Amino acid sequence: MTPPPAQVLEHASAPAATGEPGPGRTPGWPGRAGRTPGWLPRGDRARAAFALARRNWAASAFAVSAVFALVTALTSFNAPERMWGAFAAVSYAVSAVVAAVTRRRGISLAVLISLAGAVAAPLAVMAATGVAQPEVAVVIRSATMLVHQGTPYANPAALAAAHSWRAYDPYLPALIAFGVPRVFVGGLFGDPRVWFGVVFEATFAAAVRIARIPRPVWSTVLVTASPVVALPLAVGGDDLPVLGLMCLGLALVSRGSRSQWRWAAAAGLALGLATAMKATAWPAVAVVAVLLIARQGWRAVTGFAAAVLGVALAVDGPAVAAHPAAALANTVLYPLGLAKVASPAASMLPGHMLASTGALGHWAALLLMALAGAGVGAWMIVRPPRDAHGAGWRLALGLALVFVLAPASRVGYFVYPLGLAAWLLLSRWPDLPGDRQSIQNRSTGGTPSRFTTESSTPPHDSMTAREPMLSSSQVTSTRPTPAARAMIRLCRRISVA
Repeated sequence: MTPPPAQVLEHASAPAATGEPGPGRTPGWPGRAGRTPGWLPRGDRARAAFALARRNWAASAFAVSAVFALVTALTSFNAPERMWGAFAAVSYAVSAVVAAVTRRRGISLAVLISLAGAVAAPLAVMAATGVAQPEVAVVIRSATMLVHQGTPYANPAALAAAHSWRAYDPYLPALIAFGVPRVFVGGLFGDPRVWFGVVFEATFAAAVRIARIPRPVWSTVLVTASPVVALPLAVGGDDLPVLGLMCLGLALVSRGSRSQWRWAAAAGLALGLATAMKATAWPAVAVVAVLLIARQGWRAVTGFAAAVLGVALAVDGPAVAAHPAAALANTVLYPLGLAKVASPAASMLPGHMLASTGALGHWAALLLMALAGAGVGAWMIVRPPRDAHGAGWRLALGLALVFVLAPASRVGYFVYPLGLAAWLLLSRWPDLPGDRQSIQNRSTGGTPSRFTTESSTPPHDSMTAREPMLSSSQVTSTRPTPAARAMIRLCRRISVA
C-alpha cells in the first residue's frame, strides 16, 4: 500500500542530523556501516548492499580458492592433483586481484580467467602428456574391450590370474561409453575427461535453466570454474556426468504438480541414465521417489520408477546380461571391498580408517554405512520432503554420510554433496515447486511484490489505481537527492560487472 502524501514528504526531507534517528538509521548508531541511506528507494537499497558485498565476497572466494590450490600443489601425493594445483593457484590469485580492482565486469572477467587457468589449461596439458587419474585409464581400457570383445569386464578367471586392482572395472557400461572416442581418435578430443565435462555442462545448464535461474550459462560457468568442479574435471571427472544428471532430475521433478506427472517421468529418464553410469545415483532415485509419493501420489512415482528402470535396463542390460558373473565381480563385489583384491581408494575418512584395521573393521564400516543410510531413510519417511529443495538437501546430507563411512572411499566423492549444494543455493526454489507465480516472482526480483501479497491493488502508476494520486509538487519533492542519484548510478555500474 502506497504511503500517504505526508509520509512521502517526510521521507523526501533532508536526512536526520548525526545522532538523531531517521529513515534507514538505527537509533544510537549514526552512520552505521552496512546501512544504506534511508532516502534510497527500497529496491535500490537492497541492490546497493548486494552489489557492494558481492564484489568483496567474489575477491575473497577467489583468494580462498587460490590458497586451496596452492595447498593441493604442495601437499598432494597425486601427481595430476599437484599439476592442477600449480595451474589453479596462479589463475585464482589473478582472478582475486581482478575481481577486487576492476570496476566494470571485473567478476565476469575473473570467472573467465579461472575457467581458463583452472580447467582448460591443465586439462589440455594433461591430455597431451597422458597425465590422469587411474579411472581415466580404466574407462579407456574397458571401452576398448567393449568395442572389440563386446563386454567391458574381465571374467572371474582373468581377474584371479591378474591379481591386480588394475584388472577390475567398477564402472557401468553407460560411463564406459565415454572412452569409446579414444578407440577411434587420439589427442584432446579422444580424452574421456573432455566428454565428461561436456555432458556435465549440458545437464547442469539445463537444470539451471529449468529452475528459472537468471543467466543460466553464466551460473554454469561460475560453478565449473570453482575448485569443486575444476579439480575433478581436470584430473578425472568420471563423477561429473552423474552429478549433472542428478541435478537435472531434481530440477525436472520440481516443475511437476499433481496433474503434471510427465515431469516425474522426465526426471526418471534423467536419473535412470545416471544410475546406468554409477550406482551412486540410486540414493537420488530413492529421495525423489519419496518426494513424489508425498506430493503427487502413487501414479507419479509409478511412471518415475518405470522410466528409471527402463533406461537403466536398456542401456546397461545387454552388456551385463552377456557376462553376468564378470559384471557382478567388477561392479558389486570390488567396490564393496569383497573381492580378492582391495581397492586403491584411500583417504583419512573414518570408514576407510576403520576398514583398514582388518576384516572386523571392514564389516563394521559397512554396518555403519548401512545404519547411516537407514537413518536418513527413516527421517524421510517420518518427515518427507515437500519440495525439490528439501529433497536435494536430504540427498546431499545422506551422500556425505555414506561417503564418510564407506570402507573404500576417497575425498573426490564429495563432489556430489558439494555440487548439489552449489546448485541448490543457486536455484532458491520456492516453497511450492510448480507454482508459476512463485517462479515468476523469483525470476523478476526474488521476492513477491507487496501488491500481490498484501492486497490486489495495483501500483499507483497503473491506469486502474485506487490510491490517491500525488500532485506535481509532491512528485517533484520526492525526487532523490544528488547523493542518492550518485549511489544509484554506482549500484547499477557494479551490478552489471
